[in-house]
Amino acid sequence: MAKLQKSIDKRNALIKATIELVNNNGFHATPMSKIAKMANVSPATIYLYFENKQDLVNQTYLEVKTKYTDFVFNTYDENTSVKTGFELIWKRIAEFNINECEYSFFLTQCNNTPIIDEPSRQEGIRHLQPLLDLWERGKDEGVIKPISDYILYAYSINPISSLMMAQKLGQFQLTKANTEEAFLTAWDSIKL
Repeated sequence: MAKLQKSIDKRNALIKATIELVNNNGFHATPMSKIAKMANVSPATIYLYFENKQDLVNQTYLEVKTKYTDFVFNTYDENTSVKTGFELIWKRIAEFNINECEYSFFLTQCNNTPIIDEPSRQEGIRHLQPLLDLWERGKDEGVIKPISDYILYAYSINPISSLMMAQKLGQFQLTKANTEEAFLTAWDSIKL
């Protein structure tokens, strides 16, 4: 059992190092050798867990995406009204972004780069299915604009990342009051 835990610890260290290095240096300035060094393992050890850098990044992305969506949808009830459901999801996303900055920055980078392969990107989108289903219901009920989910996401969810970055840079503070303002602005951007 100790060997298994040691193996899990090494893999987790590699994931953590990948997130930290990508957040600080970007994907292209994060070679496997730096990841191994930061994780305190030999470079060859990486290949026991991952086929190559692409596999490491894709698996890291999916692991972080799972943590993100598990948190976001944990308290969501699909039987609530569209607005109530969207508010709950939106505020959970904001809470995750505030409390899990490193994960959030990593996901933002992944969403804005072609380095994530298409199967992993599609799997990441499937993690968002409760939100996509809510939007579909909202479109059917005439509550949400009948537009692409990509546009809905761009105008209602992506701005949270911008606010989070401004907070990290000390330019803005997400207080309870302006989080409520930000939610209402997001809702106004997608509702009919």
